[in-house]
Formats: sequence, structure tokens, C-alpha cells
Amino acid sequence: MGRKKNTRRIAAKTAEQLELMAAAGAVVGHALSEVRAAATEGMSTLELDTLAETVIRDHGATPTFLGFEGFPASICASVNDAIVHGIPNAETILAPGDLVSIDCGATLNGWVGDSALTFGIGELDHATQALNEATAWVLQQGIQAMVPGNRLTDISHALEMATRAAEDKFDVDLYIVDGYGGHGIGRTMHEDPFLANEGRGNRGPLIQEGSVLAIEPMLAGGTEFSEVLEDNWTVVTEDGSAASHWEHTVAATASGPRILTPRPDGEFS
Repeated sequence: MGRKKNTRRIAAKTAEQLELMAAAGAVVGHALSEVRAAATEGMSTLELDTLAETVIRDHGATPTFLGFEGFPASICASVNDAIVHGIPNAETILAPGDLVSIDCGATLNGWVGDSALTFGIGELDHATQALNEATAWVLQQGIQAMVPGNRLTDISHALEMATRAAEDKFDVDLYIVDGYGGHGIGRTMHEDPFLANEGRGNRGPLIQEGSVLAIEPMLAGGTEFSEVLEDNWTVVTEDGSAASHWEHTVAATASGPRILTPRPDGEFS
């Protein structure tokens, strides 16, 4: 018996809905850019959270993360060995050489944008800088697979192959954090399907024109294994190695992938 053909599709947004998502995404891009510009030695991650919430609300949006499944802040601020979901607080003070990942979501007119970037405080050591540059590059490569006609895991496979290529390109050891990945997004932050950051291609639902996914590689410098801290949110590498996280909300269009969470300066990263 032949294998049954997979006819499932990732839900499509209309052209009008994509514009509404792009408006929400633009708010996220502004918030991330302002947080990165403001982040300096001696600041707390709580101060970064306050800034992000102010930017989001000043643009007429609301922070999607705040209260999401009980999360107590407007951004996730994950420092050094924290991979994702770090809770901003007054005790975490930024220091030279820190690697800081900021994940941010905004809801505007009922639609959600979600994006993340990672940056250093001052100068990073070579391995950490390479890890971060590699993760941003891996995201760029994965986004190229977000086109109508591909299947969900074609993105997963592109991210995995890019990670392997990035080890040589950036001269760094890279580990794909196990169990975490991207997701569908639209009127709510987490929609089906889950998008793994590695795997065989040509599997899962079909990407169609108007499909939208949050694509987010998470790479660590020493291990693929992680654990959740006692706050029940912060995910850290099991061996204490640094981790980087980059994310964009991306739509599949007839003319190619469209990033719905652009930075205001027009730069990808």
C-alpha cells in the first residue's frame, strides 16, 4: 500500500490580515531596537522590561507576553546561559561581556507580532560573538524556506543544515537546543503547528500563500540539553554554556518570505 498523501495545510491569512500582523510586528521591531540601544552595563533587566512596555503601549498596542499563562513581564530577558523565557527582575544587572536575548510580543487590533534578538553588553569573547552571529545567520537561512509549496519541516531541515554549515562558517561549536522551536501565530501568540529547529524535510502540513510562522532557532555553545529553573519559566543550558535566540514572524507570499517583524532601521538583525 502506498503512503497516504499529506493534504494538510498551514492556515493562510488574507492580504488585509497580513497587513494587520505587520502593524503589530512593527511595534515589536521598535521595542526590540529601543531595548537593544538602551541596554548598558549597570542596567537591570527589569528596566529593559519597563522600556519595552512603554514603547509597546505608546504605539497603541498591548504586551502579548504580560499575563500569558501567568508570565509576569512584557519581555523575556535571558542572559548568558539562559536560553529563553527569562523573567526580567531588578537583581539581574547587566555586565560587560554578557549575552542578552530579548524576546518580545505585541498585540495590536487583535493580531500578534513576535520576535527576538540577542546582543552583547560591550565586547563579547570570540566564541560567544561567533555563537550569536551564527544563530542570526541560521535564522536568515531558515526564513528562505518559508515559501508556498514547501512543507513545514523543509524549514526545520533548512535550519538544521544551516546550523551545521555555520559551525565551519563561524568557526564555532553549535548545539540545537532540544525540544524548543517556532510556531504558528496570528490572533494568538501560539497557534498550530509547532516548528522544530531540526529534522527531515518534506513532512508536515503544506505552506501556502498567506501562511505565517514564528521561526526561532535557539543555539547553545556547549550542549543541546536544558533545564527549567525554580521560577518555572527560565530555561537554561544544562552545562552553563551561553545560548543565543533569534526570531522573526514570517509570512509566505507569492514573491517570497515576508518578515512581519522588521526593525525600524531596516536591518535584518
